[in-house]
Amino acid sequence: MPAAGRRRRAARSADGAAHADVPGDPEQPLGDPESVARTICLRLLDHRARSRAELETALARKGVPGDAAARVLDRFTEVGLIDDAALAQSMAGAAHRERGLARRAVAVKLRQRGLTGDVVDDALTTIDADSERTRAFELVRRRRAALTGLPVQVAQRRLVGLLGRKGYPPGLAYDVVRTVLADDAGADDMAGYDHT
Repeated sequence: MPAAGRRRRAARSADGAAHADVPGDPEQPLGDPESVARTICLRLLDHRARSRAELETALARKGVPGDAAARVLDRFTEVGLIDDAALAQSMAGAAHRERGLARRAVAVKLRQRGLTGDVVDDALTTIDADSERTRAFELVRRRRAALTGLPVQVAQRRLVGLLGRKGYPPGLAYDVVRTVLADDAGADDMAGYDHT
């Protein structure tokens, strides 16, 4: 098996404590658990921001003892390398603005990253009913252009489905879709009107 394909596993010392190793040079000696935990966390944080829960899971998978992991994670939180509140705010804003996700769907995404409680609630405060309605209209108007020529019922079903997959409640989805389709029908009627 090639060296690149091998995974290094946690090793146990004579006292039975797990000493995690990190991927890299096969000749690298095992370090003390806190050093290993710091290295793992820094490598993961180098790629993208992560929640404390994600880092805890990664350290447990690498065999880092819980007490060593907790000390390192506490220190990283203290110095600002781990900031669940800022991560939640950033993720919520991006998911709503860029991906068009509704408040409910954003909450699910945050919880999947190990964020919970007040952190999630605070991050969702920027997504209110008006913001959701505005984003729903933007999504439907953008998608409607691709459905030109389809029967109205088919277009309506697909547009409501789009909003449903993004986490919008059915009442809002139907209302927004009906409004956009009615606006389109009105525009089509006006386009055929003879102004002479």
